[in-house]
Amino acid sequence: MAWVTLLGVVGIFPEPVGAQAEHPLTGRRIAPTMGMGGADWLERSERQNEEKPEEAIEAIGVKPGMVVADVGAGVGYFTTRLARKVGPKGRVYANDIQPEMLARLQDRLEAEHIANVETVLGTQSDPKLPVGKLDLILMVDVYHELSQPQRMLNHMKRALKPGGRLVLIEYRKEDPSIPIRPEHKMSAAEVKTEVEAEGYALTEVLRTLPRQSIFVFRKLPPM
Repeated sequence: MAWVTLLGVVGIFPEPVGAQAEHPLTGRRIAPTMGMGGADWLERSERQNEEKPEEAIEAIGVKPGMVVADVGAGVGYFTTRLARKVGPKGRVYANDIQPEMLARLQDRLEAEHIANVETVLGTQSDPKLPVGKLDLILMVDVYHELSQPQRMLNHMKRALKPGGRLVLIEYRKEDPSIPIRPEHKMSAAEVKTEVEAEGYALTEVLRTLPRQSIFVFRKLPPM
């Protein structure tokens, strides 16, 4: 995969009110949101070896019966895997800001006879998740595109149960050999600084995946 790969699959959306070009705490350039043109890239055959999705889900401790959210679910590459892992007694909320992505995801759920997923149309500032219901929120290669990260993090914090976990999976910026454009990578220092400022504690950083780091945060109790 060449660096140019992501250039052709990024769709530019109208600037929402309050959108930021860079994060005020780290100066990180915020990447544009991937549009429907990237749907096939999300399903590329190489992704299995590049991202090891089953290993990632195992590493973050998704268990049967859990209630989880896949924020920025796209066409459901991780959603369907999460749904099978949590089983019929669990539930997955698949969030995206693009109705076209969710429509394609819904078709996939029906084709694969998956009944424990609810699709949720969110906005650039609010994922529209149920308050206080979630054991875990997962964002895979998504956080770096949030145009209003502080507002999103605060809404997600309200959606988590006490002690619930937020997990970010991001390409490692510290490794220049990873063939992804710099604005689509994040460093551990950037992630820790930005997320902890919004009421989370970084509890674990896993580097078991070939190209990505897994950042595990706990929701902190109110002050």
